[in-house]
Amino acid sequence: MLTFQELYETYAEDVYRFAYWLTGERYEAEDITSETFVRAWVHHSPIRTETLKAYLFTIARNVYLGQQRKSKRQVELDDVYPSPEPEPDRVMEMQHDLVNIRSVLGTLPEIDRAAFVLRIQHELPYAEIARVLDLSLPATKVKVHRVRRKLFQACAEKEAY
Repeated sequence: MLTFQELYETYAEDVYRFAYWLTGERYEAEDITSETFVRAWVHHSPIRTETLKAYLFTIARNVYLGQQRKSKRQVELDDVYPSPEPEPDRVMEMQHDLVNIRSVLGTLPEIDRAAFVLRIQHELPYAEIARVLDLSLPATKVKVHRVRRKLFQACAEKEAY
């Protein structure tokens, strides 16, 4: 009966060369070689080849094929991380849009602006807005809807130019 050290010393170079020819990469071949011997030593399944060397090559090939299947599901990531900050031209565009929105809101009655700001900026439910502004629930919904419609129209007109 061979010890693990005897098994490794006898066949490691051959298994490494075989793995290197499969992968073309030194470190992958080393990984495959070590995994091959671990699997051969831990799994005491019957050997289905003529020689122990062929058995180790079979394991090495199966390890390589398993790595190939896993690597097909992986994608390479870019080394460049996109900035979470918007691009300068986008910042200018957003500022311009904000100025347009403020100008449209400035033309509306205060109660309409308040209903809209409470809904959009502060995310209050319509029932709460109705209590704050002392309006009915349907009137509150209508006010917010009308402001949204006016803003949509203003944006559509801006894009038409």
